[in-house]
Amino acid sequence: MRLIPRDEGFFALFEQLAEKLTASTKEFELLLADPQHRDVHVARIKEIERQADEITRDVIQRLDRSFVTPLDREDIHLLVSRLDNVVDLVDGAARRMVIFRVTEVREPARRLANVLQRATTVIASAVREVRQRQAVIACGFEVKRLEEEGDAVYSEAISGLFDGSQSPIDVITWMHLFDRIEDAIDECEDVANVLESVSLKNS
Repeated sequence: MRLIPRDEGFFALFEQLAEKLTASTKEFELLLADPQHRDVHVARIKEIERQADEITRDVIQRLDRSFVTPLDREDIHLLVSRLDNVVDLVDGAARRMVIFRVTEVREPARRLANVLQRATTVIASAVREVRQRQAVIACGFEVKRLEEEGDAVYSEAISGLFDGSQSPIDVITWMHLFDRIEDAIDECEDVANVLESVSLKNS
């Protein structure tokens, strides 16, 4: 019998934060489908990002208060930081839509956003199953596959910017946007790696 119980409330917070990932990427897809109302979508993403920051702070504060944690403290801190980073990157991509005054969206951006949305959905599933080693490993393989799919779309998108028909402004604008979306997809793979490490150590 454990004399000092572990604080299991962390898992609920992990799931809440993962839900913010999927909410932000779904809203980002809506933004790219409806750029004429970009300010509305960007504001919603910013609010999701603020909520994710609050959950991250709650986790850090809970770490300070908890004597015994269900996972290594370093793993908890790394996991929530990685999860929060994805939301931050989505927020950054959305804000660039406003900064660059984008009113028409290129198809590769929509495809990248869809890859990102699917990756965060898989991550949310892995977070819910973090104590199930095989489920987390399977999710990790799927996120890696999606990251490779995103790389292919990204390469095609960047190549298309240098076909000789693009204005310098368009090249700069879309390079920034494609880069930020790809960064978010790459960060999803980092999250999956952390989840797999955590699951292996605690299975």
